[in-house]
Amino acid sequence: MQRFGTGRWDLSCLVKNPNSAQFAQKIQNIEKNVKQFEKIKPSLNPNIQSKKFQNILHNLEEISEKISTVAGYAHLSYAANTQSDEATSLVTKMTKLAADIENRTLFFDLWWKKKIDEKNAKRLIKDAGQLTNYLRFKRLMAKYSLSEPEEKIINTLDVTGISALVKLYDKITNAFEYIVNIDGKKRRLTREELASLVRSSKPKTRETAYKTLLGKYFDNKGVLGEIYQNIVLNWKDEGIEIRGFSSPISIRNIGNDVDDKTIDSLLDVCRKNASVFQKFFLQKAKLLGLKKLRRYDLYAPVTSKIKEKNYSYDKSVRLVLDSLEKFSPKLADFAKDVFVKRHIDSEIRLGKRDGAFCSTIAPKIAPYVLVNFTGKIRDVFTLAHELGHAVHSKAASDKSILVLEAPLPLAETASTFSELLLYDNLSNAISDEEKRLLLAEKIDDLYATILRQTFFTLFETKIHKQISEGTIVDEISKTYLHNLKEQFGSSVSLTDDFSIEWSCIPHFYHTPFYCYAYSFGNLLALSLFQRYKIEGKDFVPIYLKILGAGGSQKPESLLAEYGLDISSEKFWQDGLDYVKNQVKTLASLN
Repeated sequence: MQRFGTGRWDLSCLVKNPNSAQFAQKIQNIEKNVKQFEKIKPSLNPNIQSKKFQNILHNLEEISEKISTVAGYAHLSYAANTQSDEATSLVTKMTKLAADIENRTLFFDLWWKKKIDEKNAKRLIKDAGQLTNYLRFKRLMAKYSLSEPEEKIINTLDVTGISALVKLYDKITNAFEYIVNIDGKKRRLTREELASLVRSSKPKTRETAYKTLLGKYFDNKGVLGEIYQNIVLNWKDEGIEIRGFSSPISIRNIGNDVDDKTIDSLLDVCRKNASVFQKFFLQKAKLLGLKKLRRYDLYAPVTSKIKEKNYSYDKSVRLVLDSLEKFSPKLADFAKDVFVKRHIDSEIRLGKRDGAFCSTIAPKIAPYVLVNFTGKIRDVFTLAHELGHAVHSKAASDKSILVLEAPLPLAETASTFSELLLYDNLSNAISDEEKRLLLAEKIDDLYATILRQTFFTLFETKIHKQISEGTIVDEISKTYLHNLKEQFGSSVSLTDDFSIEWSCIPHFYHTPFYCYAYSFGNLLALSLFQRYKIEGKDFVPIYLKILGAGGSQKPESLLAEYGLDISSEKFWQDGLDYVKNQVKTLASLN
């Protein structure tokens, strides 16, 4: 029987040695492909034959896969060791290469968006197969596109501008070491190890962990605040002032190919349902024997009658694979491929990127997964979450690289659904006391991935406007603290040290307005999971088709095929009603 152990991923299927002649040859081959692609420019005209147009798209796919492979290697190497000068240098080099290729192939993108009439565009789209929505979306983006020289300038300057700022934020924060005094012992921890302490059964330990984390970011608020403000201003200057988007969040919505109305409905319903989670926090305080939760206590385990379990990595992997197997052996096989190919980096080490992610390089390459495994129950769910992303990519592996990945809102669906399958699997084989602990953990997670992410997005909406009008770091922190007070109401006691928490959230820096994708994905997954509980195995083919679509369909259109109207408030309310019922179930277990 195979045993699973933590370790580092194997990137050799991408690049064996970035300093080798073989790697240099890969770059030369990409250069050769791009030069060949540039030769088509004179032949582009509205009456181009459909077959020739398809060949151009295939050439673009080939270039995209090749650059994704070398750039993917660079970024994964950097994530594995953010303190490596060699990895940092390679990321910069590959980012510049990608920008250069984007600039040199830009003429085709702009020709399709702006130079071809609607009648001929429809003719060519008709024969595009799985790229139909890709081409439609490109036409939609035409009104926000600039001239070729302007687009080239932006692509070139982004390498040393916005991309460099994000990289600087990562380099600074991933180098943080946290010195904490726990039970009289001084310990040196990474952020991941520190994060595990906020779930300690000891109130003082939880408080110490948070104060240590927030204190480090507070000490660096000047530089982190300056980085953030410049990222926000860049987002505004390019997106609104230059490209003409209507609002900061609309830039993300349109990029996600989702309607503003859909996201407005999602955010409004979540905001109105803050009381669902506030009731849970009041209930949780009683379970902990407290008059009121402090923010330090938010993720405290709800019982002290049983010791929180530690899960071996081997057992954790088997639990996740088993939960997928019971739903669909096909999905389980997709997940197993990540381990067979050694495409997972699971050990904790200094310099490695915090958190977790799944990276899809190309359709026929098994996705890469990064986690920081500490043996807690949440790490088991994190593993399920990231492997959910992986099976999503594998399910769509017959798609072109141009439409392989689902838009961000749909991208969180399979990850959350995998967590629900794991919860279902675990809850059927544990005692009532363990079930209470697990259910409380689940509601904690639903808060963290639905309401918290919604209020992150609401904060971003307000702070982007505030920064554009001119502000200082302390005012950003005041706005964030006000956001927390609305989120928790009177259910949780807040201290001012949490006002700096916004600077701890990488998504604000990496991908503005990403966070609502978690709320979207979680509530959608809850809806799909409830259908599965009703329809049983008959639902499995439907779910596989949704995953298999990748990014080849607009979210509203794809889900409407299965009777889901995601633009309606009722749809989102149904998901939150499920959360409300979970809170009631927890109360019944006491």
